[in-house]
Amino acid sequence: MSSLLLRNARIGSRGPIRNVLITDGRVTEVSTETPPADESVDVRGGTLLPGLWDAHVHMSQWAQTRRRVDVSAARSAREAVELVLGHEGFADGNGFTTGYGFRDGLWPDEPHKSLLEAAAPGRQVALFSNDLHTGWFSPAALAAVGRGAHPTGVLRERECHIVMTEMPLPPERELDRWVAEAATAAAARGVVGVLDFEYADNVTDWGRRVREHRVDLRVACSIPKDRLAEAIERGLRTGDPVAGSGGLLEVGPVKMFVDGSLNTRTAYCDDPYPGTGGSGLLETSPDDLFATMSLAHEHGVQPAVHAIGDLAASLALDAFERIGCPGRIEHAQLLRPADFARFARPGLVASVQPAHAPDDREVADRHWHGRTHRAFAYGDLLAAGARLELGSDAPVAPLDPWDGIASAIFRTDDEQPPWHPEQALPLPAALASAGRGRHGVRPGDAADLMITAVDPADLDPAALRGIEVLGTLLGGRWTHRQQL
Repeated sequence: MSSLLLRNARIGSRGPIRNVLITDGRVTEVSTETPPADESVDVRGGTLLPGLWDAHVHMSQWAQTRRRVDVSAARSAREAVELVLGHEGFADGNGFTTGYGFRDGLWPDEPHKSLLEAAAPGRQVALFSNDLHTGWFSPAALAAVGRGAHPTGVLRERECHIVMTEMPLPPERELDRWVAEAATAAAARGVVGVLDFEYADNVTDWGRRVREHRVDLRVACSIPKDRLAEAIERGLRTGDPVAGSGGLLEVGPVKMFVDGSLNTRTAYCDDPYPGTGGSGLLETSPDDLFATMSLAHEHGVQPAVHAIGDLAASLALDAFERIGCPGRIEHAQLLRPADFARFARPGLVASVQPAHAPDDREVADRHWHGRTHRAFAYGDLLAAGARLELGSDAPVAPLDPWDGIASAIFRTDDEQPPWHPEQALPLPAALASAGRGRHGVRPGDAADLMITAVDPADLDPAALRGIEVLGTLLGGRWTHRQQL
């Protein structure tokens, strides 16, 4: 039986200084006493908090994005081309140059395969939007993924998601190493777990990774909708531990889409987008949504329903109420006024990504004009009794929960004034929502903890985003440690 004593730790924001004994991966004592332990560490007044979870990530894509060309600064399609071509090491090992992060919702020109061909004749170039709902391919890249006849090279929604899975990947061993490295980097920011929504057989992939690498996170392994029948046949049920993973892995929910995204103007809304006449894209009909969710619930798999527009969220809520099952609504970016209270139903999680609000404020102001008081409306969701969980949607935003926490509290990430500050979350609620609902450090808890150098309550927006994490513990094991 191993033990660790953390001495002189501030227990939570504005909390008292105490000593914390951890035995066999659990908190066993929080007191002023100094019990014996195998290891004793003086925290010197650092703040001890529950470790953070990122409740919506795409880990393989995030691991690859850390090695891709960032074109998020582009203000036009032509600027995006210039950014990617100006990057050293033009092509990766698979012959592709891949960029990420563009936002074409405000661009004055249109992306097209001809722009990429003119700038880089014969090269395989693939650029992905920040929301992962649009892929922009050169002719050579289109040919490489079997779509050489595509008229524009701009693939949206389901077609984009399918092509993501068909692009050549790094060798499996190399990609697994990149993912493990990304997990360790997340642990250095206080992260103890993620819900991985990669479009893959996540249970199998993560099972291999924990066997062959040191993995410094717990992982809830989601199931893509098109793998639901296979998951049912394998007997996978949401919340069950994955055999042979040493307690690191659990089966997650099944992911399904109702609509698209704001930046792609495919989020399914009550009102049309200005100048388009369209109200977005319905990815799954209400009947199909009900049938898939019912099948999943019947076999113990909880649904995670992607819904960004207000009409999409309402349809998702209708299905949850009709079936009576627990689950999640992912994003919930724009909501009908009458729907906030419906999120308070037992077992339903509103999975939101606060870093997207400052990122998308200009696009929302244009395309959701007159409705932004109910967009990214975390304050109203909290007041209505919703259970919030915070995520990044990495690589849409970096896998760093402090970015989301700061955005949720301050509603800005730069020198602009807060955007709809009435929708801000208080610090305790933001920390709990980023910690899978944990509100403190108590005996009996799993020792999934982090130690910050200062109390988060003492920091301004920039300092909170960059808060120094002195240490992270996963089941009492150090996954990150500095200056302790």
